[in-house]
Amino acid sequence: MAMNVGSAGSPDDPELMVDMNTTPLIDVMLVLLVMLIITIPIQTHAVKLNMPAGHPPAPLIPPVVVNVEVDFDGTVFWNGQALADRKALEADLADVAAQAVQPEVHVKASKLAAYKSVAAVLASAQRLGVTKLGIVGAENL
Repeated sequence: MAMNVGSAGSPDDPELMVDMNTTPLIDVMLVLLVMLIITIPIQTHAVKLNMPAGHPPAPLIPPVVVNVEVDFDGTVFWNGQALADRKALEADLADVAAQAVQPEVHVKASKLAAYKSVAAVLASAQRLGVTKLGIVGAENL
C-alpha cells in the first residue's frame, strides 16, 4: 500500500495564489473619499471688513493708569496704598467710573492670591461700570 502526498493536480498546474485581492478595498475607499468631499459644505461666505489705512494718530494725552494689586492674603492695594475693605475699593472704582475719560485700571494679582479675591475685584469693577480694565501678569510680584 502506497500513499501519495503530493498535489492532486498535474505537475503543469500553476501554484495557488494566497494574496488578498485589494482592488475592492481600494474601490470602497475611493467611493468613501468622494462622498466625504461632496458632503463637506463649501465655505464661501466671507466677512467684509473696512480696515483703516495708515497709522492711527498718537494720543495727545497719555492715559492715566491706576494700579490695583491683590496680595496673597487678599489685601487690595490702590496705587500702592492698602485699602481698608471692599467698600473703599468700590468707592474708588465708582470715582473712576464716574469720570468722563476713564483711566485705565490695571489689576495685578499675586501668584498666591486666592481666585475669589481677584474675582471680587473684577466683579466690582464690572458692576460699577469701569470700561478700561486690564489684567497684568504677575511676573514681578
